Amino acid sequence: MKFIGYTRVSTEEQALSGLSLTYQKERIIAQCSASDIALNEIIEDAGKSGRDLRRPGLQRILDLINLKLIDGVIILKLDRLTRSVKDLGYLLDLFNKKNIALKSVQDSLDTTTASGKLIVHFMGAIAQWEREIIGERTAAALSVKRSRGEKTGGSVPYGYTADKKKMLHPEPKEQAAITFMKECRKAGLSLRAIANALTENGHPAKNGGLWHPQSVNEILARP
Repeated sequence: MKFIGYTRVSTEEQALSGLSLTYQKERIIAQCSASDIALNEIIEDAGKSGRDLRRPGLQRILDLINLKLIDGVIILKLDRLTRSVKDLGYLLDLFNKKNIALKSVQDSLDTTTASGKLIVHFMGAIAQWEREIIGERTAAALSVKRSRGEKTGGSVPYGYTADKKKMLHPEPKEQAAITFMKECRKAGLSLRAIANALTENGHPAKNGGLWHPQSVNEILARP
């Protein structure tokens, strides 16, 4: 099996926790040697937060997974992948669908074993439950705000503009992009394929930025 190692530290963690990239690499290499795992390379994200999935190293791993170029990912701890329950659920679901093994050295997690698969199944179920609970609460609050035409957060949500009184108004071009996303999803396209299609069809992200699968997912999940 072809495994890719993944390491991550944020600037704060480098200074305070001692979880350096070198330490993570050494533990991963030692585990692979002890388990006779073929480690192709170790991809790192230095000084990157685990609050979301918008990290160059992790995005490269997701590309390798979607291209079916690797069989597994090995990390020191699960929180190196993400600190978000929602994103953890997304990653576990993706790994399961793509038949990608996941090994976490410090958590003693190995999805190549039956017990490891069972643990991940429970973790995914818990993440899904918590995601749905948060989603229900958020949707209810946002629905009330939108019904009043109020701004729903620190930034203007995609698909809308805000006036001086912070009242929301539909933005035609962005609403068209949202409709395009929904049509693509109904057609069975993956989140990454939709992100690419948006760019190719002249639908830029907010402020002209690049689209990410997570951003597309967040918009499609809105009530």
